Amino acid sequence: MDAVVRPCGNRALLFEVGSAAEVAAIVDAVRAAGLTEVTELVPAARTVLVEVAPGASLDRVRATAAGADPRDGISGTGVLHTIPVHYDGADLDLVADTAGISRDEAVALHSGAEYTVDFCGFAPGFGYLSGLPEPLQQPRLESSRTAVPAGSVGIADVYSCVYPRRSPGGWRLIGRTDTVLFDPAAERPALFTPGDRVRFEAR
Repeated sequence: MDAVVRPCGNRALLFEVGSAAEVAAIVDAVRAAGLTEVTELVPAARTVLVEVAPGASLDRVRATAAGADPRDGISGTGVLHTIPVHYDGADLDLVADTAGISRDEAVALHSGAEYTVDFCGFAPGFGYLSGLPEPLQQPRLESSRTAVPAGSVGIADVYSCVYPRRSPGGWRLIGRTDTVLFDPAAERPALFTPGDRVRFEAR
C-alpha cells in the first residue's frame, strides 16, 4: 500500500492514506497479524496511528501496513450492534426531500443498510459509521445546532452517527435511540469500537 509514514516519537508510526478503505485495510492487517508489541491502534478518517511497547521495534508494524490491501474486504468483522431507532428526527423531511424520496423510503434505506465503525472521535463514544446509502449522503447543515440531545441519530457526508451525549452538532437528524453509547462508569465505557458493525432497527 502506498502510504505516507511519519514517525511519532520512537514508539509509534502515523500512516497517512487516501481513503477510508485504506485505513480499514491497515487496521485489519495489524489486527490479523497479532503483533504482540502493538499497544495502541488508532484509526481516523485518513490516518492510522500504531504505537508499540517501550523498547519494541516498529519494523513489523511498518511491513504489515505496507502489505495491507484494501481489496481484501475484511473490514467490519467486529461485534454487531443492533440499535433501535424512532425515526422522527427534526431533519427527516429535509433528508427525504433532498434525496427526492418519501420519509418511509428514507427510513427504509437507513435501516436497511449495515454500517461499519470506521473510527471514533469528536466526543467520547462518537463513532463514524460508513455504509450510508448513496441517496442519503448529504452535507451537514449550513448552521450547526448549539445542542443536540443524546441518542440523536444523524447523517452527514458518507457517514451516519449516534450522538452519545448532549453536544453541539451539524449533522442532519433523522431519529433517536435510547441505547447508551457512552457510560464512563462501565467496564467498557464506549459501546462502539472501530471495526464493529451496526444495524439500525425502526421502531
